[in-house]
Amino acid sequence: MKLASLTVDGGRRAGAVNETERTVTVLPAELGPVDDIVRGGGAALAAARTAAAQAGDVRSLSQVRLESPLHRFNRDILCTGWNYWDHFEESKGRREGQDPASRPEHPTFFTKGPDTVIGPTDDIAYDPEISAQWDYEAEIALVIGRDGRSIPEEKALDHVFGYLVANDVSQRDLQRAHGGQWLKGKSVDATMPLGPWLTTADEIDDLAALQVRCEVNGHLLQNASSGRMAFSFARIIAELSHGMTLRAGDVVLTGTPSGIGNAREPQIFLGDGDVVVTRVSGLGELRNRVRRTRLT
Repeated sequence: MKLASLTVDGGRRAGAVNETERTVTVLPAELGPVDDIVRGGGAALAAARTAAAQAGDVRSLSQVRLESPLHRFNRDILCTGWNYWDHFEESKGRREGQDPASRPEHPTFFTKGPDTVIGPTDDIAYDPEISAQWDYEAEIALVIGRDGRSIPEEKALDHVFGYLVANDVSQRDLQRAHGGQWLKGKSVDATMPLGPWLTTADEIDDLAALQVRCEVNGHLLQNASSGRMAFSFARIIAELSHGMTLRAGDVVLTGTPSGIGNAREPQIFLGDGDVVVTRVSGLGELRNRVRRTRLT
């Protein structure tokens, strides 16, 4: 099932997307938004499937504005760094003192504020007074559907509700400027597109065969298979949850492949008016314009 978020008559509603027919069925208001379905477990998802099958209020995707599928966050967005070895290698010597001595033996984690999240067609905020180095990072995000702590790797995927597309737009100079940690350079408001819908885990046949792509102004800059991840989705969940409870509704980003602007020669950074298209096969597409916005 593909669950989208849209506003109908002033209220946020969940919708079931039929990607083949390019339609969305608006689900009954009593089911709540997508956030409620994620937290409601199997019963809530079953109710959503039943309502979608009845095909009451069906609308063309071209006639609605989809929002970020999730709006109610338990905490910061949980993120994984350096999770494609080609990306790890391409950035060597460009981390300005943040280079580890060797490839990490465990996933690298950081967080970013939930106010970064925008919808699949919303403008990416851009303020050159904040940063001069706005970079793109196409990623697969997963959403936890069942609480768990110290989850064994072999059971980790049982805790995933579904997957979606994200772009972890980053400010590289801020990322370096605050003590070598990443939070500040990852948490500028209204900079992380998320969506276009939440695809439930049962719809993904092969997690190692998802193709992650990013285009800027029509130029393909990132293109890699999820099979090239350094640490699998299951490993990420197992290590992140070690001694730490993951809650239904938590969003976890799983890393970006090579091709980022900061590692290119010459470097490529985003600017006002740029169009960023982020695609993951089977999960959909984000299409966002970078728009100058005063953030100070």
